[in-house]
Amino acid sequence: MGSQSISPGGLPPQAPLKLLREPPAGTEGLFTPEAMSFVAALAECFAPPVEALLSRRQERQAAWNEGAIPDFPEETRAIRDSDWRIAEIPSDLLDRRVEITGPVDRKMIINGLNSGARVFMADFEDASTPTWFNLVHGQRNLRDAIQGTIDYTSPEGKHYSLNPETAVLIARVRGLHLPEDNVLFNGKRIPGALFDFGLYFYHNARSLLEQGTGPYFYIPKLEHYEEAALWREIFSFAEDEFGLERGTIKATLLIETLPAVFQMDEILHELKDHVVGLNCGRWDYIFSWVKVFHAHPDRVLPDRKQVTMDVPFLRAYSRLLIQICHRRGAFAMGGMAAQIPVRDDPDLNREAIEKVQADKEREASEGHDGTWVAHPGLVSVAREIFDRHLDGPNQLDRLREDVRVTRDDLLRQPEGEITRAGLNNNVAVSLQYLAAWLSGQGAVPINHLMEDAATAEIARSQLWQWIRHPAGVLEDGTPIDVPLVRRALEENLVALRTESGTPSAWRDKLDPAARLLEEITIREDFADFLTLEAYRQLEH
Repeated sequence: MGSQSISPGGLPPQAPLKLLREPPAGTEGLFTPEAMSFVAALAECFAPPVEALLSRRQERQAAWNEGAIPDFPEETRAIRDSDWRIAEIPSDLLDRRVEITGPVDRKMIINGLNSGARVFMADFEDASTPTWFNLVHGQRNLRDAIQGTIDYTSPEGKHYSLNPETAVLIARVRGLHLPEDNVLFNGKRIPGALFDFGLYFYHNARSLLEQGTGPYFYIPKLEHYEEAALWREIFSFAEDEFGLERGTIKATLLIETLPAVFQMDEILHELKDHVVGLNCGRWDYIFSWVKVFHAHPDRVLPDRKQVTMDVPFLRAYSRLLIQICHRRGAFAMGGMAAQIPVRDDPDLNREAIEKVQADKEREASEGHDGTWVAHPGLVSVAREIFDRHLDGPNQLDRLREDVRVTRDDLLRQPEGEITRAGLNNNVAVSLQYLAAWLSGQGAVPINHLMEDAATAEIARSQLWQWIRHPAGVLEDGTPIDVPLVRRALEENLVALRTESGTPSAWRDKLDPAARLLEEITIREDFADFLTLEAYRQLEH
């Protein structure tokens, strides 16, 4: 039975879901009346709770702006102190020692599935610009991949198709905060997460199950266990509508916000029928530190390159995640190494590989069950290290009962300085990434690092923070102020306009990217998400 024959029970044949744009050519079959009804049902049931949860985020942030700091919630102490475990993990997810991630374009999906990694995470979120074309073609590409019909021929004539054996597929949907402007339910934009989840689940759940795998998801940007509870309700609703057993849907949740690290037990508990693990989303986690503490003058971070996983607050975060996950029978996944191979410079390539090796050595020796890479050329590098450390498919038996992490450990201010090179790098990365993002690319190589929305968020938020607080001073004593940042922005803008290596698609977006970066950097209020600001300017 193909995925098109699935129809959820009890839903009306047509629900009031309105597309503001026509489906891109070749994707019309995704928007059947039944699929539209399923997405509409999700919007009807869950869009209002999403809105309420986002309001509660704003309330918590207002308290932090007044001087409060995150902590372990007292009302859930019993959950943290009691013994319980998550449900059984499917056999095809027991070994996740190396995962590769990337956007949902056709070539990347094929390369990711063929990469030799255990898992490919197809990313509708930080690695993808959410244009209507990208999102809908991404759904089509994944459906084709699951049905085994995907192929791609490059403009140069190189042909790509799937190998006989491929990685396990996991889809990452957008965060709850991101809307889908092109789809309305009862006249209101629906949450992008519901659109991504609904179309993917509707068209692919049955095919995946028939192949011996399942509908697996990565869930990003959670800030509270109430948000995990909402995802439990979404998953249960979908399973019930399709007549599937409870727990058929499996999810890995990214712990990439500072508030969430204080609620990992609670998040696992809310989703214990569906969750299989937590992931250290390190780059968004660093951004979340700035976001939560942007009004705190004593919480200013130094250069991004100095905020490594060896600094105390990040080391504590990683170790606590491992301890909590393994106590509950869940995977503790390591984070992304941003380095990529440097083909034309052996010395830089060796340096990049050594940094990846050191990062993965730390993760494997600490007890992580697997890790992320951003490039197929790094799969074997990470796999060799985890093969050496793992006696079996994972490290779930390493309980790390020796770990003692307190609130103060998780909030310890890192040492370091702000350099002129660090300031310029933040401007350059923010400007280039925004230009690429506005042109439709969500994951781009910049200075031999794979930059996505998470790393760009760090760069632009640090600029805002450095301008605002007395600690925002360069190593030579120069205060960081608006004129200094504007000069750096103009210098980078001139250089990118004239450099031959600047992609032509980026050139066309440099001016709007510069205007947006300047606006969100110098205005008094802190922009919650770069992608949310840029989405309003996106040519969908």
